Formats: sequence, structure tokens, C-alpha cells
Amino acid sequence: MSFKFTFLFLLSSLILSLSAQQPDTVKIGLLIQDKACLAARQGAELAVRRANENGGVNGHALQLLVRSMEGPWRTGSKQAVHLIFEENVWALLGSHDGRNAHLVEQAATKSTVVFISTWSSDPTLSQAFVPWFYNGVPTDNQQADAWIDEIYHKRKMNRVATISDLTYDSNMALKSYLQRLRQAGKNEPVQFLWKDYSTNLNALADQINKSGTHAIILFCSPSISLKLIRLLRQQNMKQPVFGSISILNEDILSLQELHEFDNMLLVPSLLSASKSQIFRQAYQKTYGTSPGMVAAYAFDGMNVLIEAIRISGSQDRESIQQSLSKIRYEGVTGLVQFDARGNRVGTCGTMTVKNGIPEVGSR
Repeated sequence: MSFKFTFLFLLSSLILSLSAQQPDTVKIGLLIQDKACLAARQGAELAVRRANENGGVNGHALQLLVRSMEGPWRTGSKQAVHLIFEENVWALLGSHDGRNAHLVEQAATKSTVVFISTWSSDPTLSQAFVPWFYNGVPTDNQQADAWIDEIYHKRKMNRVATISDLTYDSNMALKSYLQRLRQAGKNEPVQFLWKDYSTNLNALADQINKSGTHAIILFCSPSISLKLIRLLRQQNMKQPVFGSISILNEDILSLQELHEFDNMLLVPSLLSASKSQIFRQAYQKTYGTSPGMVAAYAFDGMNVLIEAIRISGSQDRESIQQSLSKIRYEGVTGLVQFDARGNRVGTCGTMTVKNGIPEVGSR
């Protein structure tokens, strides 16, 4: 009886131990800029919902845990730490600015939890060369290369004006563009700072015209970029206007405002025509509105994490990381795969904005 009791006790302990190692729920954390940001939440939710409808991941249901990064500086780091150590998430997804992305990257690296950033294009995020970070969007360097190829090589233009603001993301994007421009041996652009003209936009239009520039690149927040697009239309300025993907943020601008960029703004993009249409229909049916770029990148980022967890077959962090490093996933924003530094691989094509998003095949 004693031996039988001991055997049953050990067997029960083993079962409990295995249950603890293989929890019923796969938790994935999502960090967003603030509570008002719905697009990334809904894009990620849609991916999780569809996965659960198809049986979850290796028999386990998925659970999305959303945390806002608004508040005092370093709130984002605290939220990431809470998700990792208190909620025991298997992986992290982020949709926020570059400064917060650095905080999350540090927390993820120290805890060896994979982190995919699906909105910040800051190229310095990968410079630490840690295997736990992955960038789901084209970096500022990749976007700069797309502009240089389109403006200087395809359109044969050699005089460009840039307009930037004082935000972190704007400064990083402009810095990347200037570096890539010098490396390509092209002329320095004529640079304008938004704060110098914010109360006198007509003066800015006059200065751009006097500079004789052939093209304009916007390195500004979505709201400021919208004001500049309106100015250029009012002044009937004919220069082609380029801007980063970050301008098309549906959490900051309404769909009606995003449509004001139609047929005028050109952005780098990797969109996939077939999957993009399917995604838009599913999103519209679920949420009653059309998705923008924030939702699309969050949807792809979540699906990539889910696929990496499925391939790894376990909660083991290194196994998930290794699966993610080898991933090749065809998403709505194009083919998703990563280089050795965690940057997304692929060549951006410059596309014209139609209906508030880049139109596949346009230029």
C-alpha cells in the first residue's frame, strides 16, 4: 500500500508539474501608445480571434493582454515588466513610438522574451544586436532608400525639400534620410523646421517655391503632415510629396482626414494585394470600419508571433525566438521575414495613397 501510495503521489506530482509547464492559455502582451489607440488592439484581436476559431495554438487558447504606455516617462517599461513577470506572457507585441519601443526592448532583452515592434521604424532599435527584438515595419533606413530610388533615380530629380518637427520619431527619420543620402552621393536637401513656420504657413510655401525644389518629403507627425498637405493643395503646388508610413495613423487621424492624402502623398510600402483585401473585409465586418496601416501591421505582427509559437511547440523562449528568426510569413503588409539583426527583410516600393492607405501597384 505504501509503494502504491507513493507511486500515485509521484504520478500526480508529475501531472501537475507538466500542467504548470504547459498552461492551457497562451498569453501574448500588446503594448499600445495610449488607451485611445484602438487600431492596433483591434488588428491584434482579430488575429487572435481567428486563431482561436481554428483551434488555438497546438491545442491551447490564445489570450491577448493589452496595456497602455501613457503616463510618466518609463511607464512603458513598467508595463512590459508587469506583463513578463506577473502575467507570464509568452511574447510581446508593440505599437507605439520609438522612445517607448526602446524601453520595451530593454525589458524584453533582460527577460529573454521575444518582442515585435509593429509601428516604430527607428533603425537604432536593432543596433544592440539582441536576438529578442524584431521590427515588423520597414525601418527609416529602408524608407529613405525607397525615396532616394524613386526621386533621384526613377524621376531624375536632384533638389529636395524636407519638413520636420521636433518629435523623436521625426528627428530619427530625418537623420536616417540624411545619412543614406550622403552614402548615395546625392545633394543635401533644403531643410525646413515646422516650428519656424507654424504660425505663418504661407511663408513656408513661399520659401519652398523660392528654393526651387522638385520634391518634398514630410518628416512630421500625422496632424502636422495633414496641415502641410492642405497648404500644398491650397497653394496649388505641383511638387510630388513623400512621407513615412507613420503619417497614416488611423488612431490620430479620422478616415476622412486620411483620405485627404489621397492622390498626393507617396509612402514606402510592402502591401500584398490579395491578403490585404481579405483582411480589410474581415476587419470591416468585425468592427464596422475600415482598417488602416496601424491595424494591418498589428494584425501581421500578431499572426507572425502565433505562427512562431505554433512552430516552436512549447513555451520555451529560446525555441520561440529561433522559430521567429526563421519565419517566412505572407501577410497583409507583404512577406514578413527578418535578417540577423531582427529587421524586416524586403525592398519597399513607393506607393500613392488611395482611400487612406497605400494602393498596391501605384506610383
